[in-house]
Amino acid sequence: MLKAYSYAASAADKPLGPLEIQRRDVGPNDVRIEVLFCGVCHSDLHMARNEWGATNYPVVPGHEIVGRVVEVGSDVTKFKAGDLAGVGCMVDSCRVCESCKEGLEQFCDGPDSFIQTYNSPDKKSGGVTYGGYSSMITVDEAFTLRVPENLELAAVAPLLCAGITTYSPLRHWNVKKGDKVGVVGLGGLGHMGVKIAAAMGAHVVLFTTSPSKIEDAKRLGAHEVVISKDPEQMAAHANSFDFILNTVAASHDLDQFMTLLKRDGTMTLVGVPEHAHPSPSVMNLIFKRRTLAGSLIGGIEETQEMLDFCGKHNIVSDIEMIRMDEINDAYERMLKSDVKYRFVIDMGTIVQ
Repeated sequence: MLKAYSYAASAADKPLGPLEIQRRDVGPNDVRIEVLFCGVCHSDLHMARNEWGATNYPVVPGHEIVGRVVEVGSDVTKFKAGDLAGVGCMVDSCRVCESCKEGLEQFCDGPDSFIQTYNSPDKKSGGVTYGGYSSMITVDEAFTLRVPENLELAAVAPLLCAGITTYSPLRHWNVKKGDKVGVVGLGGLGHMGVKIAAAMGAHVVLFTTSPSKIEDAKRLGAHEVVISKDPEQMAAHANSFDFILNTVAASHDLDQFMTLLKRDGTMTLVGVPEHAHPSPSVMNLIFKRRTLAGSLIGGIEETQEMLDFCGKHNIVSDIEMIRMDEINDAYERMLKSDVKYRFVIDMGTIVQ
């Protein structure tokens, strides 16, 4: 076992603090990565504070990980020491169910589902998995990703969650050049949705409740911005969208967006609200054969495809860099949406 340094939550009502942890030795198929940067996802906060009721303490969050390979196992073929590498939301799966065999590990139907990067049973070391708020991580080559060399490394980190969460539905529902695509919400997910949809050639319309976000949305690639609280602005877009990506994680009226879809249009949800959305009108679905759908991150193959796409189009997340010891303040700011648009931890600042 290898000693590593991390920041962890010891209880739901305790701030994160330093914790020495153990990483497994590098096996034949493993890659050991020195973590250079780790993005801060809202899921990290939910898990640290046990807001989903399933946290195993101590918990070391972090599933937007980029770093440099420092050691590889004897059977590893895709990586060598010195390579850049990334780790996203999962580090293993059953690998034998239909979803896994189709490269859709995020929908793994095995007895333990996919193994999350943190707070999941660790099949190889025992205990639970520890995430990227740490100095190093050991991951199976099959769940390790190649990072484009031309992109700013720190700003790549959020692509491993926010990037794939928005890329996957845009790709699955075949967004293409000339499509009219709506993105609801301009946060960590929404700003990536705007960038990626625009790079796919879509005409992108950003929906927000905040007039202050109009200028930024256009800077990020939105062709139009609609204030969703304005009925006249919303009505002007009725029956016109091919696809809407809804990134909002708060309960809200879905019908106001469903009516904007064309016949056979789809709105996909990627945000999980604390309280259920009001039930949408069945009439809005039936009379235009519209679809309301959901999407969960992406498989490993698709995540690599997303990274390569972002490398080709020079897409990264807009970030604010923080030190490791600023994480608790960052959580409080994140609750106030006081970040544009993703915090990233400089892991070189972790106390060792």
